[in-house]
Amino acid sequence: MPDPASAAGSPPASGPPGRATPQRLRGGVLGMADIAAATMANVGPAMSFFFGFAFLARTAGVASPLTIVAAGVAVALLGNTLAEFSRAHPSAGSFITFVGRTFGPVSAVTTALLAGLGYIVAMASVIAISGGFVQITLHHYTGLDLPWIIWTLLLTGAAVLLMLRGIVVSTKWAGYFFAVEMLVLAVVSAAAIAGHHGALSAAPFLPGHITHGLRGLAAGFPIAVFLFVGWENSAALAEETENPRRNVGRAVFSSVAIMTVSYILFAYATVTGFGYDVQRLGDSPIPFIDVAQDTLGVLAALAYVGGLTSTLGVLIAGINSQARLIFNAGREGLLPSFFGYVHPTRRTPNNAIVTFTVTALLIIGGWGLGHVLGGGPMNPVVFFTEASSLGAILILLVYLASNIALPLYYQRYRPQEFRVLRHLVLPAAGTLAILVPLYYLAKPGQPAPYSWFPYVALAALLAAVGYATLLVRREPHLAERVGSVVADAE
Repeated sequence: MPDPASAAGSPPASGPPGRATPQRLRGGVLGMADIAAATMANVGPAMSFFFGFAFLARTAGVASPLTIVAAGVAVALLGNTLAEFSRAHPSAGSFITFVGRTFGPVSAVTTALLAGLGYIVAMASVIAISGGFVQITLHHYTGLDLPWIIWTLLLTGAAVLLMLRGIVVSTKWAGYFFAVEMLVLAVVSAAAIAGHHGALSAAPFLPGHITHGLRGLAAGFPIAVFLFVGWENSAALAEETENPRRNVGRAVFSSVAIMTVSYILFAYATVTGFGYDVQRLGDSPIPFIDVAQDTLGVLAALAYVGGLTSTLGVLIAGINSQARLIFNAGREGLLPSFFGYVHPTRRTPNNAIVTFTVTALLIIGGWGLGHVLGGGPMNPVVFFTEASSLGAILILLVYLASNIALPLYYQRYRPQEFRVLRHLVLPAAGTLAILVPLYYLAKPGQPAPYSWFPYVALAALLAAVGYATLLVRREPHLAERVGSVVADAE
């Protein structure tokens, strides 16, 4: 079956067999800078670093910045896969389209379900921590201790209303929030390094200072990779991006490079700010905030501002891109057509955005109910770690399938463009890089609820495959629908 992108780059005018002409998003309204900013806003460096670095430092030790370097290289390998697929077949379906075009409709539906569930669970952690961080900030400065769920509902509602107004305005706001958090992070980091200039050391960059050597590096690798989750944001915005075949790849690589360098700076400043005392750093709930308070005193409020803008940026950019995966799956018949609705004026996937968000809130509610029945309230910071871990397992499975698919896709559809390095060696290395965090997230012997997550992921995978198999038998033309809407089609 020829690939439509390899020929004219457009789907048939009448749409896939058995379906009406699919609804489209507003094309070409985002530039490369827009989607790169949205991607980095989705990464949410302040939020990710605030709540992830203490564990990373406890695991990898003083040289934890080297773990970030390794994670940056691994994510760049995954970025190669996304860039090469987007160059050949740009689609709002992103990984779902890429896997489905390679392995067929069963894999496409399975990937749609796994990616949808994984991203919703991961985003639930972000939604919860948005309100949690407001609660932490207000309690610190005013003594008020209003329930975090109130702030979560207010912030999430505001973010959804902004997204429903259109992709341009919501992406711009995500970019503004990202600019504020990066400015704050850079200022605090520079102040911390300058304030400890007499005690600066190269120890954080020396392999000999990694706790337990390669074993410590590998153990900290999953959380370091999770710091980058959201790097794939730009691919789902392909349909609304000008020249997506070129700009998606540029946005991916520039975002990964900027985030890697930034995280190294933040990590070095934090380790330095704690005087290279990893035990004390690891015991801190939010180490970067403590460094800001020690360095800037009353101006440490800036760090709290950075955290707040970070959570808002992730809310907007994350739901915007991830809901589009579900939208495209509904548009192409992989999921119910309800998700494929586009607002007639704003050209936004309203049903997908609202359903994605409501489902995430229901997950938070169900998780919280479990805690209440178990004898205590749910801590949003703990939930952030738990939900993001479960979501990461499902998302990593999607990454894994995409890396395996790339060489097969190019050999089948675009053999004249196949290059051994880009289409075989790099995705093979990316596959190996994914297996490390997958192992540490799924290995036996972890405390509950982490010990349950591999079984939950396996159950989700089996259920998705079963549903996909039944759907494909019922819908004989599903194979033609996968990837039928190419992002830069006129």
